Amino acid sequence: MRRLLPDPAPIDDDAALADAYRFPEARWLRVNFVASLDGVVAVEGRSGALGSPGDLRIFRLLRALADVVLVGWGTASVEGYRLVGPDSPVGRLRVELGRPAELPIAVVSRRASLAVGDTLAAAPTILITSEASAPDRRTALEDVGVRVLVCGDDDVDLPLAQEQLGELGLQRVTCEGGPQLLRAALAAGVVDELDLTVSPALVGTGTRLMGEAALPELVRPRLEQVLEEDGVLFTRYGLRELG
Repeated sequence: MRRLLPDPAPIDDDAALADAYRFPEARWLRVNFVASLDGVVAVEGRSGALGSPGDLRIFRLLRALADVVLVGWGTASVEGYRLVGPDSPVGRLRVELGRPAELPIAVVSRRASLAVGDTLAAAPTILITSEASAPDRRTALEDVGVRVLVCGDDDVDLPLAQEQLGELGLQRVTCEGGPQLLRAALAAGVVDELDLTVSPALVGTGTRLMGEAALPELVRPRLEQVLEEDGVLFTRYGLRELG
């Protein structure tokens, strides 16, 4: 892997890659996506076909550097999300980086669609939901170890969710989508950084990075960094100043 921007140089070890993606010393929410050249983020419903060994390496690194992963329930369900423990590749990498092995997954679901018996329905999973969800579902999830954060009335209030995560000591957030959550996070003004892997592929029809609905206003991220490996581009865009 090599860095093309800002200062061309090889990225020849894990320490250099970790430094390229270090979090600022502040509360921070980064979004991580892989997309084709025509903006499609999933093939047959899943993102794996667009990935590469480099993309998987960065995916695991961004998880290892984060305090918590934020994801919409639809994406977590389709992609088969599981708990991140000490025996997982991410858990081992977290230990190497001096982090706790376990990584909480914060699932966003307005109606508390996470259910007892799901793979994520256990500690240290966090459910971020709204008052519109059924109280008995929330209680049942709390009973099996899920921490439930009620943020908002009819829908999830993402700024409030970020604030509540921060109060739990979860300041550094990596959001993994999907498109609906990305659009909501951008509209709410909580996204600080977009890390977009550009896969050299053309898909045609399919789920796109931003879905179909328009944002309230144009967003113009700044290109901060570009890495490259085997024709795949790993871009880092800032929506506020990187520290």
